[in-house]
Amino acid sequence: MKEILAFIMAGGRGERLMPLTRDRTKPAVPFGGIYRLVDFTLSNCVNSQIYKIIVLPQYKSQSLTEHLENGWNIFSKKIGHFLKNVPPQQRTGLDWYRGTADSIRQNLYLIGDHKPAHVLILSGDHIYKMDYSLFYRYHLEKESDLTVALLEVGTETASQFGVAEVGEDFRIRRFQEKPKKDAPTVPGDKGHVLASMGIYLFRTEVLKDLLAGGKEDDFGRDIIPRILQSHRVFAYPYRKFNRIEDYVFETLANGERRPRLEPRTRDSSYWRDVGTLDAYWNANMDLTGVNPYFNLYGEKWPIHTYQPNAPPAKFVFASERGQNPRVGKALDSLVAPGCIVSGIVRNCVLSFNVTVRSWATVDESVILDGVLVGRHCRIKKAIIDKDNVLPPGTEIGHDPREDAKKFTVTRRGIVVVPKGYFKQP
Repeated sequence: MKEILAFIMAGGRGERLMPLTRDRTKPAVPFGGIYRLVDFTLSNCVNSQIYKIIVLPQYKSQSLTEHLENGWNIFSKKIGHFLKNVPPQQRTGLDWYRGTADSIRQNLYLIGDHKPAHVLILSGDHIYKMDYSLFYRYHLEKESDLTVALLEVGTETASQFGVAEVGEDFRIRRFQEKPKKDAPTVPGDKGHVLASMGIYLFRTEVLKDLLAGGKEDDFGRDIIPRILQSHRVFAYPYRKFNRIEDYVFETLANGERRPRLEPRTRDSSYWRDVGTLDAYWNANMDLTGVNPYFNLYGEKWPIHTYQPNAPPAKFVFASERGQNPRVGKALDSLVAPGCIVSGIVRNCVLSFNVTVRSWATVDESVILDGVLVGRHCRIKKAIIDKDNVLPPGTEIGHDPREDAKKFTVTRRGIVVVPKGYFKQP
């Protein structure tokens, strides 16, 4: 993997995630209690032994920059490892990054500096585990100029992705970026299409030839359709070839701890584009429950991040007597350090330093850093951004009409409270 230089696209404006992206770029959006979206792509890199990484930010990138400086300063320049944060610098003109291809074009000098044999291009805002070494091996076996990772999605979402048509040898025959209609479907399955995951592996010389002196902005829209006849472009079926064998430790009755292999099919096939508020909420909910759809607890494929200095989560008041008991507990939930829960939390993801006061109930919700939920509040199916202090008795998610007067309410009925909406009294 020493021959690979990875670029991570981290400039997403994330308009469909507003208001969560009002003050931060999409890859910096918190996820899963303690992570940022970009952590999953970065963790895939280091777990795949890729240690030469360049992050390309653009839109409102300050929180992303601070996160990378605080949590990802783990590389050793002495042995040729690095993570570089490279914002647009107008090196080739007066434009900022205009698209995926243009952002690489403006940084071709970095490829020249490091001279990799292959360039891996990744998105910084997807939730998945992928062994890029298997992807690389497949790329070499196919003697491919460009290999594109694909997965099956329903035809109803085809307009959100680049869609490919492949032959029996997995060579890509046709590629359409976000087709409005007549997207090529999977052979024998009219209900699904092969969608691009935004993961590209190029032979370096091919990439440089395609970009040098050109004006094309985007790989999916401009470059891939143009080179299908002149270059060897292959599909990598993600769910067919990706293999993540992870384990968690279990304690036996005699006190012995042993690893328990997690089902291969789950983490090997899980991929979520959290580009909408509903998708973001769904992906967070996938983490809750006894046997979650996505495993954060494996020890072979850890998800790395930066964690602030915060005390352990605390659950206070154990009295369940009377008709209105004062009890602090969380069920089927992820609770980050610094949280204090004296109400009832069910099927939730709580980020750092969240406080849930007595007699409050929070159900099926994502609560970000520093939120205080006052006494007797009733919160259901909500996303509450950081730095909110909810007054006692506040109800969110129980009256859609009232919620819509003040907040964003998604098609699924998820209520989204923006950062700092409820001020400290």
